[in-house]
Amino acid sequence: LEPFFKSKREKKTSTMATESTPLTSSGHDAAHHLKRLKSYQWWAFFVTFGGYFMAHFSRKCYSTVKQQLQTEAGYSALILSEMDTVFMGTYAIGNIISGKLGDTFSPTTVLAIGLFGSGMCLFLMNVSLWFDFVGFSETLGNFFILGVYFLFGFFQSTGGPVGTAVMGNWFCDKASVANRGLIFGLWTCHQYCGDITAQLCTAYVLSQGYDYWWALLIPSVTNFCWGFLTMRLVADPVDIGIITDDVRIRMEKNAAKAKAGEVVDDSGPAPISYAGALRIP
Repeated sequence: LEPFFKSKREKKTSTMATESTPLTSSGHDAAHHLKRLKSYQWWAFFVTFGGYFMAHFSRKCYSTVKQQLQTEAGYSALILSEMDTVFMGTYAIGNIISGKLGDTFSPTTVLAIGLFGSGMCLFLMNVSLWFDFVGFSETLGNFFILGVYFLFGFFQSTGGPVGTAVMGNWFCDKASVANRGLIFGLWTCHQYCGDITAQLCTAYVLSQGYDYWWALLIPSVTNFCWGFLTMRLVADPVDIGIITDDVRIRMEKNAAKAKAGEVVDDSGPAPISYAGALRIP
């Protein structure tokens, strides 16, 4: 009998679950959820890629018409330099704030607000150009465009931290984790694609003899359009009933606790505070 019990103990030990494996086999159900996960990954990649593409498209278009902003709109080189400084300051701070907002609220809503806000800021820049705010009052024109660019930096900051979080939610299966470097390497091409497109857009506008402000209006419109598309994106697989391995492990452990009579709290940890983030090694 000893060999029999020994083989039973070995079999039980070999199938014992760990923190990274399900407690029970899920068979066909797991395969079904994996199939649904894989089928949505390309859409999550496409929408988040496009969102960050729009961010770079819109911010680069401004830099390609700086000469026209000086010679035709009447802005001084000092004001254009101050716009860059204000933008980078609020963009840096906004990355921290946006990351927190993405953890606390719906990530797709935060991304959409960033796109809508960016589009609105570019549109307001066009308004100041159409109605010649600088010609009416240099102080008003300078204050207005600096204020717009102050807000522009915050709206632009949503794409990086929140978009990365959404990508991490969807590309969580074993095959995606094994190829995470390649996947995110392709995904981060959004900034270069956006910058190149901005250059081509401005070159086309100017070569065709259109007013230079079209180079700002076009990305404004595309940001609005992509914002509506982003609102339809699902931020997390569990939101549409897709059970990933991590979720399945937690569900099975909670079920085991409930069966043992323990109190189960599946609300998850609260979003980390800024002070807590700074204490992470």
